[in-house]
Amino acid sequence: MDGTRRVLVAADKFKGSLTAVEVAERVAAGLRRVVPDLGVEALPVADGGDGTVAAAVAAGFERREVRVAGPLGDEVTAAFALRGDTAVVEMAEASGLQRLPAGVLAPLTASTYGSGELLRAALDAGARTIVFGVGGSATTDGGAGMLSALGARFLNASGEPVAPGGGGLADLATADLSGLDARLSGVELVLASDVDNPLTGPKGAPAVYGPQKGASPQDVETLDAALAHFAKVLEDVVGGKAAEYAASPGAGAAGGIGYGALLLGARFRPGIEVMLDVLGFAPALERADLVITGEGSLDEQTLHGKAPAGVAAAARAAGKEVVAVCGRLALAPETLGRAGIRRAYPLTDVEPDVAKCIAEAGPILERVAERIARDFLG
Repeated sequence: MDGTRRVLVAADKFKGSLTAVEVAERVAAGLRRVVPDLGVEALPVADGGDGTVAAAVAAGFERREVRVAGPLGDEVTAAFALRGDTAVVEMAEASGLQRLPAGVLAPLTASTYGSGELLRAALDAGARTIVFGVGGSATTDGGAGMLSALGARFLNASGEPVAPGGGGLADLATADLSGLDARLSGVELVLASDVDNPLTGPKGAPAVYGPQKGASPQDVETLDAALAHFAKVLEDVVGGKAAEYAASPGAGAAGGIGYGALLLGARFRPGIEVMLDVLGFAPALERADLVITGEGSLDEQTLHGKAPAGVAAAARAAGKEVVAVCGRLALAPETLGRAGIRRAYPLTDVEPDVAKCIAEAGPILERVAERIARDFLG
């Protein structure tokens, strides 16, 4: 290796301001202003939520677009990523909150049908391993819509399909999984999520995440009962596993789509761990002298499976120094230290006006990166 210092920028997006790719570009520009010949490698990361396909594409996967049903049934253009026989599918691309019309929330009727269509498109493209990133959903249907798109049938007492969404599952009388796409049995399906909630109950999908999707307290009760009923009916089809899966960590991810994925034989893994594997983080880490990670807000949530915590843990295990960039910082230095982050650099240190930080995040982040270069690379 030559004597050039090498920096790996492995940061997530700054939600609402910069994509993960833009964060890496701005950090690299700021660093090189101070150390012109610096070797900078960009590896935008994501934890399975929105931005996961973009991170895979930035790492060399091919972007594939397909028309699928949005959460309310209207057609949307959604993307997945493909490299060889590995696909990265992001449920938010089809069934995410961003797919709802402005100002519209539909906690009882939003469906994951389009997510199932995305999985089917990945199968059509020849995928043998599918990383299924879940998060940011508009839905609380237990994955029933997704399973329907893949060939399952959920019928009411009259033999008609139940209405879309979690609310419709209250009328479920029989479930038939015999028509599920046969190709699923030959595929490794990895459920990538930073959420370990069960399907129902006080820590379940409706109670914890329903309100973010517009669910009233009454809606939460309705959805919780409907999902519990869904799991009960599925016991007739898959036996005791239906209840076992419902209680499993990750079953409640993305409005219970985790439960649907477990029924398909998915293996649950923390989203950031899966994505670091898929993106080729280990070899990039080996080449680096310093690692810069980050996301929009470094706070308590960061420590629970978010991208910067995963990057820092892997880097620390490899004996590499890690610093972080962020829009706002809500963690004490000792907490950061325990997470493996030597120091964090929030945009608010350079520009105290938060509105300005959001509006001008790019140029301010470049100035933050100059500080990092002076502190760690000078």
